[in-house]
Amino acid sequence: MRDFLSLELEQDFLRLPSAYYAQVQPQGLKKPEFVALSTACADLLGIDLSSLSKPKSLAILSANAYFPGITPIAMKYTGHQFGYYNPDLGDGRGLLLADVKTDQSIRWDLHLKGAGMTPFSRHADGRAVLRSSIREFLASEAMAALGIPTTRALCVLNSQSPVYREQVETGATVLRVAQTHIRFGHFEYAYHSGQKKLLQELADYCIERHYPCLMGSAERYQDFFKITVQKTAQLIAKWQAFGFAHGVMNTDNMSILGETFDYGPYGFLDAFEPGYICNHSDHQGRYAFDRQPAIGHWNLSVLAQALSPLIPKDALVDALQSFNDIFNEDYLQLMSAKFGLFTNQTDDQTLIHQCLMMMAENRLDYAFFFRHLSCLNDAKVQTLLRDLCVNRDSFNRFSEQLIQRWSLEKVSQTERSERMNAVNPKYILRNHLAQQAIELAQKGDYSEVQYLHALLQKPFDEQPENESYADLPPDWAEQLEISCSS
Repeated sequence: MRDFLSLELEQDFLRLPSAYYAQVQPQGLKKPEFVALSTACADLLGIDLSSLSKPKSLAILSANAYFPGITPIAMKYTGHQFGYYNPDLGDGRGLLLADVKTDQSIRWDLHLKGAGMTPFSRHADGRAVLRSSIREFLASEAMAALGIPTTRALCVLNSQSPVYREQVETGATVLRVAQTHIRFGHFEYAYHSGQKKLLQELADYCIERHYPCLMGSAERYQDFFKITVQKTAQLIAKWQAFGFAHGVMNTDNMSILGETFDYGPYGFLDAFEPGYICNHSDHQGRYAFDRQPAIGHWNLSVLAQALSPLIPKDALVDALQSFNDIFNEDYLQLMSAKFGLFTNQTDDQTLIHQCLMMMAENRLDYAFFFRHLSCLNDAKVQTLLRDLCVNRDSFNRFSEQLIQRWSLEKVSQTERSERMNAVNPKYILRNHLAQQAIELAQKGDYSEVQYLHALLQKPFDEQPENESYADLPPDWAEQLEISCSS
């Protein structure tokens, strides 16, 4: 393991034209201190986590310094926000510090959120507050543990620097780690600039860095787009299967590598509501849970337009048309595993659909229901789930159908239960759990953030000592409102 300060770094993004970035001096926080650190993320980078506590490391992570010889940059991009094009976007509160190449030959961007004002801050202060920083840190590492493609977070820091939102809060930073920070919005910026060369240079950069096998191919741009469509469809299939709502699927929040990007007012489902809106600012429900696949497709169509100077129209249309098939195939496979259906039967899709309708009618807790589903043959578990239903007849019909369907499988009950529990997490990052940890952290007690982070690294394990974290949410959890405010 290497020392954080001895990483071999460069600013690879500088190979792109200067129109894509501005070099910026970070603006440090006062009296920074660690809230939480991720061992799993440190392992990706091959660094010794203890080296982060050195004064020079702490200075870099709190925007009081930067890596010697490497000036941080703020990236310029545009994007569609809630369906409307906004040309005035870019890294307004985050800086790309550098990128590092690990022993596995993977490059990772190191991006510091909350580092102060940039040319793209739009008159804002360029700061991130503690609550949103904790939410991003916890979500990034929890999603990774679930096996959902995501950016990562190495650490979160608090400070004594005041930040003014609805009330006075403290400024914080998160070091985000990702294989790229290039978004759909980068390509929109190039397209709307009217400079095909600028667009082509960006596409070539992405292909060279992430898909070098495509270099030299006459069809490299359309292949790049096809891969992006595929990865985006597969990502959203996992969101839907795990009950995750992103909340702000603007095109400037969509990664070209199909990773969950820019955690804001996200939420995991408690009671199953297909139209669940996790973002208090989303008054029209554009980014409701059940609209995420359609919005993903819409965002890809925007990317297709941006790439149209490089790719024939027919190829763009063909790639976009593949989205639904890829999504549906992956979603059905994921949901079948959640239900313990390991062979393909004619009526499986109907059974899954009817179950989701039953869950919605009875507002059954999504994670709680699926975690207990593997023991549906147990009379006590069956009674437990039935008693949560208003329409018990609908539950009885479903349970009879599923148990009958299980009889067509050749696996034992024990094996089926083990396989179902390996894909149905017992522990998820519920909003009320995050809120409780945040409220303690705002009082200077970071223990619950650290404990929750450790718990969520093993979401599929029983962890009997943590049983209370898998309980149904309290009634007050329904009153929580999460907005884009950061």
